[in-house]
Amino acid sequence: MLQAKMLRLLEFDKIRKQLEPHAETNLGKEQVEQLAPYYQYDQVAYALAETDEALTAIRLKGEPSFAGIRDIRNQIKRATIGSILHADEFVDIAATITGARRIKKYLEAVQAEKNELPILLKHSSLIQPCHELEAEINRCIDRNGNVLDDASPELRNIRRKMKSYESQIREKLEQIVRTNIHKLSDAIITIRNDRYVIPVKAEHQASFGGIVHDESASGQTVFIEPNAVVSINNQLREAQNKEKQEIEKILRKLTDQVAQQSDVLLANVEQLAALDFMFAKARYARHIQATKPKLNTSSILRFVNARHPLISPEKVVPISVQLGDGFRTMVITGPNTGGKTVTLKTIGLLTLMVQAGLFIPVDDGSEAAVFEQVFADIGDEQSIEQSLSTFSSHMTNIVAILNEMTENSLVLFDELGAGTDPEEGAALAIAILDHIHRIGACCVATTHYSELKAYAYNREGVINASVEFDVETLQPTYRLLIGVPGRSNAFEISKRLGLDSDIIEDAKRHISTETNRVENMIIQLEALKKQAEKELEEAKKQRESAEQEKQFYEKEKQTLEREKERILKAAEVKASEAVEKAKREAEEIIQELRQYKETGVKEHVLIDAKKRLEESLPELTKSTPIEYAANSEMFSVGDEVELVHLSQKGTIVEAISEDEYLVQVGIMKINAKAHQLKKLKAKSQPEQFIVTVKSSKAAVKTELDLRGKRYEDAKIEVERYLDDAILAGYSQVTIIHGKGTGALRKGVHEWLKTHPHVKSFRLGREGEGGLGVTVVDLK
Repeated sequence: MLQAKMLRLLEFDKIRKQLEPHAETNLGKEQVEQLAPYYQYDQVAYALAETDEALTAIRLKGEPSFAGIRDIRNQIKRATIGSILHADEFVDIAATITGARRIKKYLEAVQAEKNELPILLKHSSLIQPCHELEAEINRCIDRNGNVLDDASPELRNIRRKMKSYESQIREKLEQIVRTNIHKLSDAIITIRNDRYVIPVKAEHQASFGGIVHDESASGQTVFIEPNAVVSINNQLREAQNKEKQEIEKILRKLTDQVAQQSDVLLANVEQLAALDFMFAKARYARHIQATKPKLNTSSILRFVNARHPLISPEKVVPISVQLGDGFRTMVITGPNTGGKTVTLKTIGLLTLMVQAGLFIPVDDGSEAAVFEQVFADIGDEQSIEQSLSTFSSHMTNIVAILNEMTENSLVLFDELGAGTDPEEGAALAIAILDHIHRIGACCVATTHYSELKAYAYNREGVINASVEFDVETLQPTYRLLIGVPGRSNAFEISKRLGLDSDIIEDAKRHISTETNRVENMIIQLEALKKQAEKELEEAKKQRESAEQEKQFYEKEKQTLEREKERILKAAEVKASEAVEKAKREAEEIIQELRQYKETGVKEHVLIDAKKRLEESLPELTKSTPIEYAANSEMFSVGDEVELVHLSQKGTIVEAISEDEYLVQVGIMKINAKAHQLKKLKAKSQPEQFIVTVKSSKAAVKTELDLRGKRYEDAKIEVERYLDDAILAGYSQVTIIHGKGTGALRKGVHEWLKTHPHVKSFRLGREGEGGLGVTVVDLK
C-alpha cells in the first residue's frame, strides 16, 4: 500500500502513460499497465537487458512489425470449453499466427547478425509456428470473416443450388414486374422475411395471388410473394438452412483444431506480449534519448546530466547528482521555487524507472543502485476527511516511512520539518536525518531552514547541496551544487528589486552573528567551487590537447617506422636479386669451362672467364661508418644527432635547458633529454635515401563533431576530414553526430559504406558515446 503511494507521489504512473503508445498490441499495452519496479538486483538486471537487446535488434534489423497480432486468449479459452467460434474470430487467430511467424523470422535474422542476445533467442525458440492451422483457417475463411465456398464440397454444392434458385426467382419476378408495372409502387424486387417479394399498390392487391409479408407505413403499398415463386422461395429457404448447418459444421471443425493447439497458441501469445513490451521499452528509450546506466548493489547513485522525463526537452535543465559514495545523506537547502523539488523527483523517478527495466535520460557514465524500497514524502498531502493539518499529514507519512525503511532503502523528503514552528521543525528535521543516517539508508532531503545549512559540516557521511540561483536575473539556474549549502538571497533579491539600502542594512543587523557567519561561508564556498570548476575545465582542455598531440606524434612515429621498414625490405630484395643474378652468371661460366675440359683451355679464354666472374659479383656501396660522440659533449643548435630511443636522426633546433633539447625529425619537433641523444660525426656522406612523409595538418584531431550540421554540409566535412585523417596516418577516428532523430547518423553511415578508404565502422560502445558517435576504422 505504501509503495503504491510512493509510485503515485513520484509520478511513475505518468511514465506508464508515456510508454503505452510505444506498444503496438493490446497484449503489450496490458504489460505496460502492469509495469512496476523490481527490488531485487537480478530482476532489475534482467529487465534492463531486455531493453538493451531490443535496442540492439532495432539497430541491426530495424523495427519489428506486430501488425495483425490480437489478444486471442478469450477465443482460445472458449474453444477449449466447447463453444463454437465465429468466423471473424478465426480471422484474428490466423492473423496472430501469421504475426508470430513473422516475429520469429525477424528474431532469427537478428540472431544471424549477432548471436549474443540470449533473451531474444529464448523468446524466439518458444514461438512455435502453427502452419497447418493457419493454412486451414485461410482456406475456409477470408480476411473479412466470410466462410469460403471451398471450405467443404457440400457447402460448394449448396451455394451453387442457392444461386440457381435465386436466378429462377428473379427471372419470374422480373417477368411479373414487366407485365404489371402499372400495379406496382416501384418496379423493383426486394426481400422481406428472407423471401423475395414485389411492392404492389394496395388497391391492386386482390389481382395478385400470393403471400403478403409486409406493408408500408402509409398502408398504400403491400409486399407480396407471388404464388409463382413461393415454391422456389421455399427451396431457397431450405438451401439457406442447409448452408447455415454446413457453416456451423465447418466452424465446429476449426474450433476443435484451435482447442487441440490451445497450449501452443497461448504460449505464442505469451511470448508475443513479452516481445511487444520489450520493444516498447526500447522505442521509449530512443524517444527520450535514454541510456542504460551501470547497475550496482552498493547503494551508489551517480546520474550525469539527468533530465526529468516528464518535463519538456526544450525546458528541462540537466542536473548531475551523486549519492552513496562517501556520503549517504544529502541535504539540499535554499529558497523556495529554486528547483529543489524537481531535483528530488528526478532522483526518485529515475531510480524507479531503472528498477522497472527502463533506460533513463542521463549521459554515459551514469550509475544506478538497486534499492529494496524507495520512499518519498513530497507535496501537500493534507487530508480534509481526516482533518489533518499539513504538518500532521507529512508527519504521518514520515512515521510510516521510518517504520518500514531499511539500510538498503532510498528516502526522499521535501521540505522536511515544514508546517510547524521553525525552531521545532528544524530540530525535528535534524533528529530524523540523524536516525536515518544511523540506520544506513540513503537519504535526500530538501529544506529552507537555515539551521540545517551547517548540518553536514560536523557529521561524517552527510553533505550539503543547493540549487544555484542567479541574483542578476532573479531566476534559478536549476544547476545542483553539491558540497555548497544554499543561501536565501533575500537581501540581494530585495536590492535588485529596488528596496532602499538603509532598510536592507537595518535588516542585516537583526540577523544573528552566527547566521551571518554561515552566509559568508556559503558565499566563499560558492566562489571557491566556481573557481575550482573553471580550473578543472581548463585542465581538462589542456589534457585533451596533450592527448591529441601525443596521438599525433605516435602516428608520425609509426609512419616513419613503416617507411623505414619498407626501405630496408626494398634494399634486401634488391641485394637478393643481385646475388641471384651473380650466381646464374657464375654457373654459365663454369658450364663453359667444363666444355673445354676435353680439348684443353687456352690462356686468353681463362683470362676472359676470370674477368667475367669478377664482373658478375654484385657491387655493394660501402658507406663511411657513422661515429657517435660521447654524451659528455655539449650539443649546439644545428648539430646532427640520433634519437637513440626512437632510432631516428634529426637536427637540434633549440636548447631548452642544459639537459633538454628540441629536435627536428622530419616534419616533427620532439623534446629529448641529453642522454637520449648521440651526436653524429660523418667523415664523408654516402648517397642516402631521403624519405619524405607527407601528412595532413598537425591540428587534425581524432574526432569530428557534426552535431547541429545539415546532412549535405556534414557529408562535405566528413569527406574532407577523412582525407586529412588518412594523410595523417590515423587508423581509427570518431565521428560525433549525436543521437537526435537518427537521420544524420543514418546519412553518415550510408556515405561511409561507399568510401574506398573506410575499412569498417560501428556505433560507439558504453563509455565511447553510445548511439551518438560512430567509430571508423581506416585502411
